[in-house]
Amino acid sequence: MKYRNASDVLPDELIKEIQKYTSGEAIYIPSHKERKRWGSESGARTFYSERNGEIRKKYYEGSSIDLLSDEYNLSVETIRKIIYS
Repeated sequence: MKYRNASDVLPDELIKEIQKYTSGEAIYIPSHKERKRWGSESGARTFYSERNGEIRKKYYEGSSIDLLSDEYNLSVETIRKIIYS
């Protein structure tokens, strides 16, 4: 990311207002575009949603929490969170 000097792009009044809250620090100003949900671009959200659905299905079909923990390489506590969420 390229840094730009605030005085090159912002009016003096706005710079003075920002300096009331922070001065001499680098701050990040996010894009005005709508923020995307975590994992929506990479497919991670879909992957985990499907995986968690499989875990719930197998549990309700009779698989034990310990067996699911071993099968998915997740802790027993994580399996419980997935099942009871």
